[in-house]
Amino acid sequence: MTLEILTPEKKLFSGDVYGVQLPGITGLFEVLDNHAPLVSALGKGNLKILKSKNEFANYIIQSGFVEVLNNKATVLIEGAVEA
Repeated sequence: MTLEILTPEKKLFSGDVYGVQLPGITGLFEVLDNHAPLVSALGKGNLKILKSKNEFANYIIQSGFVEVLNNKATVLIEGAVEA
Protein backbone atom coordinates (compact mmCIF):
# COMPACT_ATOMS: atom_id res chain seq x y z
CA MET A 1 0.00 0.00 0.00
CA THR A 2 1.21 3.51 -0.76
CA LEU A 3 1.15 6.10 2.04
CA GLU A 4 1.52 9.87 1.76
CA ILE A 5 1.53 12.14 4.80
CA LEU A 6 1.22 15.85 4.02
CA THR A 7 1.30 18.98 6.21
CA PRO A 8 0.75 22.55 5.01
CA GLU A 9 4.54 23.06 5.10
CA LYS A 10 5.92 19.85 3.56
CA LYS A 11 5.54 16.22 2.55
CA LEU A 12 6.32 14.32 5.75
CA PHE A 13 6.35 10.80 4.28
CA SER A 14 5.81 9.09 0.95
CA GLY A 15 6.36 5.44 0.16
CA ASP A 16 5.17 1.85 0.26
CA VAL A 17 4.19 0.53 3.69
CA TYR A 18 2.65 -2.52 5.35
CA GLY A 19 0.01 -0.34 7.03
CA VAL A 20 -0.69 2.69 9.19
CA GLN A 21 -2.32 3.18 12.61
CA LEU A 22 -4.26 6.42 12.95
CA PRO A 23 -5.92 8.34 15.81
CA GLY A 24 -9.52 8.70 14.70
CA ILE A 25 -11.76 11.12 16.56
CA THR A 26 -13.49 8.18 18.30
CA GLY A 27 -10.39 5.97 18.74
CA LEU A 28 -7.45 4.31 17.04
CA PHE A 29 -7.88 2.41 13.79
CA GLU A 30 -5.56 0.67 11.35
CA VAL A 31 -5.42 0.66 7.56
CA LEU A 32 -3.71 -2.27 5.85
CA ASP A 33 -3.19 -3.42 2.26
CA ASN A 34 -6.34 -3.48 0.08
CA HIS A 35 -8.49 -1.64 2.64
CA ALA A 36 -11.97 -0.58 1.58
CA PRO A 37 -12.37 3.06 0.48
CA LEU A 38 -12.55 5.38 3.50
CA VAL A 39 -12.55 9.05 4.48
CA SER A 40 -12.15 9.86 8.17
CA ALA A 41 -11.37 12.78 10.46
CA LEU A 42 -8.33 12.41 12.69
CA GLY A 43 -7.83 13.67 16.22
CA LYS A 44 -4.74 14.48 18.25
CA GLY A 45 -2.63 11.41 18.98
CA ASN A 46 -0.07 8.91 17.75
CA LEU A 47 0.25 8.05 14.05
CA LYS A 48 2.26 4.85 13.56
CA ILE A 49 3.68 4.01 10.12
CA LEU A 50 4.13 0.26 9.76
CA LYS A 51 6.97 0.16 7.23
CA SER A 52 7.12 -3.65 7.55
CA LYS A 53 5.93 -6.19 10.12
CA ASN A 54 8.97 -5.37 12.30
CA GLU A 55 9.85 -1.75 11.40
CA PHE A 56 7.80 1.33 12.24
CA ALA A 57 7.94 5.10 12.78
CA ASN A 58 5.83 7.20 15.17
CA TYR A 59 4.57 10.77 14.91
CA ILE A 60 2.45 12.81 17.30
CA ILE A 61 -0.12 14.65 15.19
CA GLN A 62 -2.60 17.45 15.89
CA SER A 63 -5.63 16.83 13.68
CA GLY A 64 -6.48 16.16 10.07
CA PHE A 65 -8.08 13.76 7.62
CA VAL A 66 -7.28 10.50 5.88
CA GLU A 67 -8.52 9.22 2.53
CA VAL A 68 -8.03 5.59 1.48
CA LEU A 69 -8.71 4.77 -2.17
CA ASN A 70 -7.25 2.22 -4.62
CA ASN A 71 -4.65 0.91 -2.15
CA LYS A 72 -3.33 4.41 -1.41
CA ALA A 73 -3.74 6.27 1.89
CA THR A 74 -3.37 10.05 1.88
CA VAL A 75 -3.11 11.70 5.30
CA LEU A 76 -3.54 15.47 5.55
CA ILE A 77 -2.53 16.84 8.96
CA GLU A 78 -2.05 20.23 10.61
CA GLY A 79 1.27 19.39 12.22
CA ALA A 80 3.43 16.50 13.39
CA VAL A 81 6.38 15.84 15.66
CA GLU A 82 8.46 12.68 15.34
CA ALA A 83 8.10 10.59 18.51
